[in-house]
Amino acid sequence: MSTYDDASWHYGGDFPAELPGKNGATHTGMFLNWCIDKDLISDELKEDVPEEIEIVKRREITGAEFVMDAMDGKFSEHDLNTMGNSFAKDYYKDDTDFGNRFSSFADDYVNLFDTKAEENDYEYETFYHIEDTYENYDLMKQVIDYRFEEWKEYKRLN
Repeated sequence: MSTYDDASWHYGGDFPAELPGKNGATHTGMFLNWCIDKDLISDELKEDVPEEIEIVKRREITGAEFVMDAMDGKFSEHDLNTMGNSFAKDYYKDDTDFGNRFSSFADDYVNLFDTKAEENDYEYETFYHIEDTYENYDLMKQVIDYRFEEWKEYKRLN
């Protein structure tokens, strides 16, 4: 079973000491929150943590909080259904044909929030300083929605 991401990969090494470890899962949480919203999660995940999924759907916790609390900081193939995994393998993973032709999740994430920061005359100190908020998720959701439509055309699923 392939792991897409693990917060511990991020909060070691160069991770800013002043930030909570949860910030290592902000980006993952946004993608997984989107997968929950689109019902691209696995039946097993739905069975394992149904209450937590509902809490995310009600926006009572963020995707990053869900990743850290319900998934021990890890995001893997086990968490998505067939369609979700197919999309994640092309978009969430780095250096894929789809990502190279269109964009990857990480590139979209950085570009979106760099643009937001520039428009508001500030700069994020690091990738990990992007705020884990539903305001930011709603911005990222629009980008992922767009990429998902591109991906379905790329895969000839429409």
